[in-house]
Amino acid sequence: MSYKTDSISEIGLQFFGKISSSNFHEIKNVLAIINETAGLLEDFSLMAEQGVPVGPERMKDLSSKIMKQVRRADGIVRSINRFSHSVDKPTDQVDIAEFLTFMIGLSERFAAMQGVTLKAQPSDIPLLITTAPFLLENLVWLCLDFAMKVAGAGKTVGLAAEKAENNGVRIRFTNLDGLTESLISTFPKEREKALPDALQAEITTDIGAKEMILRLPGDITVNSNQ
Repeated sequence: MSYKTDSISEIGLQFFGKISSSNFHEIKNVLAIINETAGLLEDFSLMAEQGVPVGPERMKDLSSKIMKQVRRADGIVRSINRFSHSVDKPTDQVDIAEFLTFMIGLSERFAAMQGVTLKAQPSDIPLLITTAPFLLENLVWLCLDFAMKVAGAGKTVGLAAEKAENNGVRIRFTNLDGLTESLISTFPKEREKALPDALQAEITTDIGAKEMILRLPGDITVNSNQ
């Protein structure tokens, strides 16, 4: 197996930067909300000091809003931490069903900007494969990015993981109402084809079913020196 390491490195750096900056932007939004809410709490405290009645429910409501944003920030930081550590091992075991939920979390801001909803279909069985986690994140992101652009009027992209032959897995991106032959020919781009090659993956489309399918083997061996 051989692939263009330079292409993968370039695409990977762009992907890492894009996802990181998006999530840090979300943290900035969280801090802005906390700052605004804390300002209101301070105003109420000053009012109380001046003898102006301030209902405890109003204070409790503001405190709850701050705690909600703290939990939100904690979730974002956990996601970023997991994402950054996905480069630690060349290959590792990945639970695809749980992985898709993680990827939806990383991609939510991009989906919201396009007015698209991402929905993962739960799996009844564990779907474990041994693969390159960071490369898989990159490839699935590219598939998601394309799927969101062809979501059509429905504005919902479904993600379903299924067991495939030889202990492999299929990931179906569904409800792609805007999928056409001309758009299919644009994905993946030439330099992006190094990713499915490295993962021994295959991307196919079914216009009739309005879906794209990503097939992944149950186990891969990646030699980054090739």
